[in-house]
Amino acid sequence: MTLPSYRTINLALALGCVGLMMVAVFYFQNYVGLEPCYLCITQRAFVIAVGVICAMAALHNPSTKGQRLYAGLYVSAAMGGGFFSIKQLWLQSLPEEKVPACGPPADYLFEAFSAYDAISMLLRGDGNCAEIQWQLLGLSMPGWLLVAFIGFIGVGVMQFYRKA
Repeated sequence: MTLPSYRTINLALALGCVGLMMVAVFYFQNYVGLEPCYLCITQRAFVIAVGVICAMAALHNPSTKGQRLYAGLYVSAAMGGGFFSIKQLWLQSLPEEKVPACGPPADYLFEAFSAYDAISMLLRGDGNCAEIQWQLLGLSMPGWLLVAFIGFIGVGVMQFYRKA
């Protein structure tokens, strides 16, 4: 069986990231009315990072060394996103009495605190991140994003080790 080209796979991954973001923003946020929590926003940033790296790889279409560099970059980004998905799933699994208090909106954080402090608060998550707003087949949104990040990692590892 012949695999699609590096460029085709990278383009497919980039389009997959665009699709994930369109579903998140246009369907869940604008149509359903779900507001993303801090960790959701962080996970979106990692989806965008994976998509941008894959799009750059598809446009650049480098040699084998360059492909390995791009694959390593988007595997790293997907691992970062997976970390925050797992963190949110952990918060969602806590008993109600152990859930951290809800924090102020992100806009307020950036107005009231330095960028470093605001970002560190966002990355910690809060009680809003523990709320399960949507599920499909028993998995909440961070669970499905974890599945996507694991898929990105798997394809990236394959891209890294494949022969030209």
